Amino acid sequence: MNFEKIIGHENIKNQINTSIISGMFSHAHLIVGEDGIGKSLIARGIGLKLLGKPYDREYADLIEFKVPDNKQTIGIKYLVEEIIDEINKKPYEGNRKVIIIYEANKMTVDAQNAFLKTIEEPPQGVFIILLCEKLENILETIKSRCQIHKLQRLTLDEMEKFLKIKYSNLSINEIKAVTAFSDGIPGRAERFIEDESFKEIRNTLLSILLSMNNKKPREFLKYEDFFLKYKNNWQETLTWLLSFIRDILVYKETGKEELIINLDKINELKELASLFSFSSLNDIIEIVNKTRQKLERNVNPSLTFSTMLLNFLDI
Repeated sequence: MNFEKIIGHENIKNQINTSIISGMFSHAHLIVGEDGIGKSLIARGIGLKLLGKPYDREYADLIEFKVPDNKQTIGIKYLVEEIIDEINKKPYEGNRKVIIIYEANKMTVDAQNAFLKTIEEPPQGVFIILLCEKLENILETIKSRCQIHKLQRLTLDEMEKFLKIKYSNLSINEIKAVTAFSDGIPGRAERFIEDESFKEIRNTLLSILLSMNNKKPREFLKYEDFFLKYKNNWQETLTWLLSFIRDILVYKETGKEELIINLDKINELKELASLFSFSSLNDIIEIVNKTRQKLERNVNPSLTFSTMLLNFLDI
């Protein structure tokens, strides 16, 4: 992997690249960002560059640690016996070793406290890279000993470039739809393209919208099973639903297909544009946003989704 060819995060890449070349790269780093945003790519890219390796494959001195199987956290025993033990071993091939720790926010407080001295003064030539989605569960004493890099979502142009390179078989319409869905997170786009469940989500959401005018509560409420099936992906599900509503509103307003995000579903969207009024579509947006707020507050998903569906029927 060529570090410079990683798409996006230009400021952070330039800063890291400059510090490595100048020999000023610090020994401990925290890379922060949402799931799928590219933390592991950046971390491995750093590791390969530090070790002088041109290809992304397994190397004896590039070691990754994750939360152990069947565990929810990285405890002090695993930290001391596995991670710190490995850090204190001499490099195998050269004079450098890179340690990458995934989900560092899942290290227990005791483990983080036990890690302080190692983070502050690792052996010569050892670089430690911690990855996490949020900084809240990282102790201030750990953060103060690390250089922190916060990854931002990719721009629309960067997302399109990423998709064209990785999925050259996608049509322009598909790239446009996936770019809108991914919301600047490459990993989310990858899941959509490679996971058949996301196609089912889109198709079912359109069926729900098309069924809303039938006013058959018993039939309609069966869609609760669909939302519960994908309750762990509720953010993506509601994002797609809102993207369809957005497209319907745009088409009703302008009649221009080129402004539609989900252009691969244009026939269904045209039909829905004829079924719903502007007022109804705005009501749907309000209901979906209230549903999102409830799920963010950890309200019972079954109750939340059934309430949403009932509110849809009242439109």
